[in-house]
Amino acid sequence: MTDFVLVRHGETVWHAENRYAGRTDVPLTEHGHKQAAELGAWAADRRLDAVLCSPLSRARLTAEPAAAALGLTPRVDERLYEVDFGRGEGLTRAEMRERFPAELAAFLADPVAHHLPGGEDPAAAADRAIACLTDMAREVPEGRVLVVAHSTLVRLVLCQLLGIPLARYRQVFPRLENGALTELRLRDGRASLLRLNAPALTAGPGPARP
Repeated sequence: MTDFVLVRHGETVWHAENRYAGRTDVPLTEHGHKQAAELGAWAADRRLDAVLCSPLSRARLTAEPAAAALGLTPRVDERLYEVDFGRGEGLTRAEMRERFPAELAAFLADPVAHHLPGGEDPAAAADRAIACLTDMAREVPEGRVLVVAHSTLVRLVLCQLLGIPLARYRQVFPRLENGALTELRLRDGRASLLRLNAPALTAGPGPARP
């Protein structure tokens, strides 16, 4: 039984305009750095066995205060990259509607069967991230791990592990807040959602372990 605390990185400079940031390395805002510090304060008196993060700076910088508070080194794993949005990278929804309206409409109807043009297959992205978590669960079978990654990737992982059709990830999990905690328990190949979108400032120690 391994518990994963999944966290979306802090706010970035593209959030104000709601631009799609997949593999683009977008910096954190001042508020994003504050969210990272709040995650570090939450982690300071928690028992966590490892800190994993995406290679993108917005995830690494969000993970670093928590890792420092725990006396750990963040483990960067390329399988935690955000989904590549292809031609949608750096664009707003309105800009996509101007440039490729038919493809955008298909994406909004089914974002897995019709992912953004030139982008990554969301099912493949879910598989790589779940492989990362599975490997970690084998390494710390009774542990608790902090994972700092990205909104679309985490929502896909939640759907895949909880038996929700991937195509519904935008409907079932419409938003993951920056810096908020979502906790998932893996046990004997099955997943349980323990909490969702809990702000780090007010989040308690987490659900009890049986």
